[in-house]
Amino acid sequence: METTAEAEIGAIFTALADPTRRRLVQLLGSGEATVGELADRFDTNLPAISKHLSVLERAGIISRHKEAQWRRCRLQAEPFARMREWADHYAELWGGSLDRLERYLQVTDPEGRA
Repeated sequence: METTAEAEIGAIFTALADPTRRRLVQLLGSGEATVGELADRFDTNLPAISKHLSVLERAGIISRHKEAQWRRCRLQAEPFARMREWADHYAELWGGSLDRLERYLQVTDPEGRA
């Protein structure tokens, strides 16, 4: 059974699996933008970009707020911190496994002939 934390990290990675959404995240890395400003950077229509933004918003990667008649989008830092924690956890696991493998190889073949 999937935990809430697993579901959240899954939603984040799923949202970022699409190249258009990754490009939107990259654009928002420079600062807030309206939906129209973002859509102008793509060869697709506004409703398609809005759908991509909705996926990013559901994953918590962006937030949207209304300012007069415009909908502004802003990148959120928390999902990226969660991804980093997730990746760091597995990097530690793999690092430990590789260290143990290296020690084992040194013991079984001290002259490095393998």
